[in-house]
Amino acid sequence: MSENIDVVVIGGGYAGVMAANRLTQRTDITVTLINPRPTFVDRIRLHQLVGGTADAVVDYRKVLAERVRLVVDSATRIDAAGCVVTLASGGTVGYDHLVYAVGSGSAAPSVPGAAEFAYPIAGLEEAQRLRPVLDAEAVTAPVTVVGGGPTGIETAAELAEQGRTVTLVCGGPLGPSLHPRGRRSVAKRLTALGVTVLDGPDTKVTAVTRDAVRLAGGRELPSAVTIWTAGFGVPDLAARSGLRTDALGRLLTDETLTSVDDTRIVAAGDSAAPSDLPFRMSCQAAVQLGPQAAETVLNRIAGEQPASVEVGFVGTCISLGRRAGVFQLMTKDDTARKYYLGGRSGAKVKELICKGIPWQLTYEARKPGTRTWWTKDAKRRQLLQSELGQKRTTAERAA
Repeated sequence: MSENIDVVVIGGGYAGVMAANRLTQRTDITVTLINPRPTFVDRIRLHQLVGGTADAVVDYRKVLAERVRLVVDSATRIDAAGCVVTLASGGTVGYDHLVYAVGSGSAAPSVPGAAEFAYPIAGLEEAQRLRPVLDAEAVTAPVTVVGGGPTGIETAAELAEQGRTVTLVCGGPLGPSLHPRGRRSVAKRLTALGVTVLDGPDTKVTAVTRDAVRLAGGRELPSAVTIWTAGFGVPDLAARSGLRTDALGRLLTDETLTSVDDTRIVAAGDSAAPSDLPFRMSCQAAVQLGPQAAETVLNRIAGEQPASVEVGFVGTCISLGRRAGVFQLMTKDDTARKYYLGGRSGAKVKELICKGIPWQLTYEARKPGTRTWWTKDAKRRQLLQSELGQKRTTAERAA
């Protein structure tokens, strides 16, 4: 009889659930998923939770394989030498292999007053905290959304469609990842919804107070509720555990998603930095990285060489309220193309994709390992070779 193998997955988001489900294809593996809450958070719908059009949670029984043991707790430390994860409750979980998929959250803002008076929405509890705050304000009360990326755009549109007075402060260009054509479509829809869009270099926020937002250009905006969507950060679990990370705190790995410090630890999702060239933090990357991290673990258990990571992008979906959206086509290396789908058609594609994500998780739970649908970006190899060449040149000059 073969010996049982314990694999622990830390983090029950898109990447963690995909990894845990795929690992169940071997019957001699016991999979334990550690997550701080008992329900799956569908993060791409958190702006809808804020707007009251979705609850953004899914029962784990719908997306997690039956053989996965769910431990509702927070990991506080990884003892790589002892192969043990310490939990906030005081307990411990041992492992033979570990998948690090702790995800991302709101970045700690350095702007004076932002931490005290602005409301981040990158996490479930943050979005739930904001919802009653908005409900307590009159619909005419000024709301300021800080951040011109997809989350900021979606939040501003969701609230404006409900008749709220919304100003979107971009701190730079609106939708910087979009092609100019897609950006114009987004701007047109925001204008139609009544959103005041402030973009450009003078729109960087310099301070947040209880009832105002100050900009670099000297302008001060009245704001009854300020919502902060500018930037993402990652938990510091890896750094606290003595594992090497990149500047943002993501676990450093090689191209097989294996930690540069320990072959028994692999990373997936927003908290992974393969070759110190991480992919864009996104659900799109996470659902590809999760199963590939699991495959690396499965390869090591089987005594086989893990494959290099393959992640490619298809598009960026942005909802603009419930009746419009933009689907911006991207190249596989995540560069915006000139083609996009807007209006009602864009909204339908966005909703179809949003519904499809939980379906993908469920499919992996029921038929683990049957799909290898991630796209491939040939340019990544060129980028890696270029980075390696630059490092060699720098080392030679230093010598």
